[in-house]
Amino acid sequence: MPPHDHSHGPDPDAPPPSVEALGRRRRAVWLMLLLLVPVGIATIVGLFVLWPDGEPTRAQQAAALAQPAGTTFPDARVVSLETFDCGLDPAAPPQTCANAVMEILDGPGTGDFEQVELPPEVVAAGVAEGDVLVLTRDGGAEGGAAYNFFDYERDTPIIVLAIMFAVVVGAVARLRGLASLVGLAFAFFVLLQFVLPGLLAEESPTLVSLVGSAAIMFVVLYLAHGFSARTTTALVGTLFGLALVAVLGSISVAAADLIGLTSEETVRLQLYDPTLDFSGLVLAGIVVAGLGVLNDVTITQASAIWQLNEVSPDITWRELYRRGMAVGRDHIASTVYTIVFAYAGAALPALLLFELSPQPLWTTVTSSALAEEVVRTLVAAIALVLAVPVTTAAGAFFAKAADTQAGAATERRMTALRARFAR
Repeated sequence: MPPHDHSHGPDPDAPPPSVEALGRRRRAVWLMLLLLVPVGIATIVGLFVLWPDGEPTRAQQAAALAQPAGTTFPDARVVSLETFDCGLDPAAPPQTCANAVMEILDGPGTGDFEQVELPPEVVAAGVAEGDVLVLTRDGGAEGGAAYNFFDYERDTPIIVLAIMFAVVVGAVARLRGLASLVGLAFAFFVLLQFVLPGLLAEESPTLVSLVGSAAIMFVVLYLAHGFSARTTTALVGTLFGLALVAVLGSISVAAADLIGLTSEETVRLQLYDPTLDFSGLVLAGIVVAGLGVLNDVTITQASAIWQLNEVSPDITWRELYRRGMAVGRDHIASTVYTIVFAYAGAALPALLLFELSPQPLWTTVTSSALAEEVVRTLVAAIALVLAVPVTTAAGAFFAKAADTQAGAATERRMTALRARFAR
């Protein structure tokens, strides 16, 4: 028997499926495509209609005007440091700033030596001679170019970590892991070229985020997991989850009166373009944030359903769904923890400030600063929990429908053979 293509299986290291199992999977995929093809066409049409025209938006024009013409961000090396006391309040703890002689490493002033004042938080972090920092260079300042501290230079650690990530993913997950990296690159392309420019334009944030997220899922799921019945089942569940996030998120944002102006970044965006739909941006953030966790949950459920069906092809739809949900309940419990603790870790400084606040705990939880994250977390959690039974039901339905088709086809062949022998 010729070797089977592992792209049809749930795992490239798993034993190859039988000819009968492959046939059932292919029939199930064709059934699911009857549902997914219209959604895919709608996504392509949405990308075509909503794709930014390349003209600068009001926010982009305002941001360009806010930055002095000719501003660049060169790297510079600390040559020497001279610290001094820069505290303004004698009663407050002392603060130490520094005058640093910096050698400009790139840009128009390469090779020049400039004196730059470093703020106390940079000195307190332990800046030393030989460190590389990022400066701002205002080439249009009176009396010549003016330099100021902007940030730390982090090229090396970020590049090293990115390379390590790609190597580890490729070594452990092999070709499937490398395919997932290609899918991740595509996802960032869609976010940077379609979703973010679309959110800055006058398009509906809900439509932009839904179309962009659907396009990402259509590509990354098949890239990472191959074109199979399992992946197609997971895509059905993921698209359902995205639609549910959009609907439930829209209702929740309106009911909770989330205006979206709870951070320094959104306040700055409002200065650039006060006409932006900031409540819509909250909803768009909820949709995009749900992509990864929905993908994880649905692909696991789809894999469980198809494995169970192939181990016991005579199992009924009801029993297949029941056993699949037994797996799904365990996954739900762990994934809910993942969502909540991931937020708690990312928002730890904000949570510390709330711990110091004299306000009652419930007042703090329902405040605009925290309610936005609470709503985002709860909406994503509800969507992923409901995506589990939907994915399980879809997988069970299409698996048994494919079995029914196979049985019907076999019966037709047997009837034809009996008729031939009867003659």
